Amino acid sequence: MRTLRVFESISIDGFFTGVGDDMSWAHAGSQDAEFADWVSGNAGSGGELLFGRKTYQMMEAFWPTPIAAQQMPLVAKGMNAARKYVASKTITPTWNNTTLLTGDLVEAIRSLKAGDGPDITVLGSGSVAAQLVAADLVDQFQFVILPIALGAGRSVFPKRCELRLVGERVFRNGNVVVTYAAR
Repeated sequence: MRTLRVFESISIDGFFTGVGDDMSWAHAGSQDAEFADWVSGNAGSGGELLFGRKTYQMMEAFWPTPIAAQQMPLVAKGMNAARKYVASKTITPTWNNTTLLTGDLVEAIRSLKAGDGPDITVLGSGSVAAQLVAADLVDQFQFVILPIALGAGRSVFPKRCELRLVGERVFRNGNVVVTYAAR
């Protein structure tokens, strides 16, 4: 069975978006070379990616461009090469290696998990992640916790979830990456 992982940047108080779906904070602040290297390595992990419509459209508009290849060549290469799934009933994807999931999301992911292939990572896409959490389909969570408190926003957890810490890493820019397994 394939592993389903949720990868999400969150505020220190646990929100993936602020009020009004504000995400301006997610890439603000200082960067450091160590964190950039980690991001590049993570992007080339070889798994498959799952997106909701909004996140997919943001990614599709950036990663295939020459600017992405110039600014973050390893991440762009990994993103463009990866097999991608997008859950949407309203768009026609144009990014290479993308499969559109139009039916019931939970059933589609159950089927993907039961099949052969690499692990699947929900990248961003908080509402998709929340649906999969509610259906007990998520095996692992990897959060980049940014040093900012939003005070309010949206969480990927629609219910109580007990998790087990399996890894952590602290970066000089204040970001902390934590990995949890679902119990």
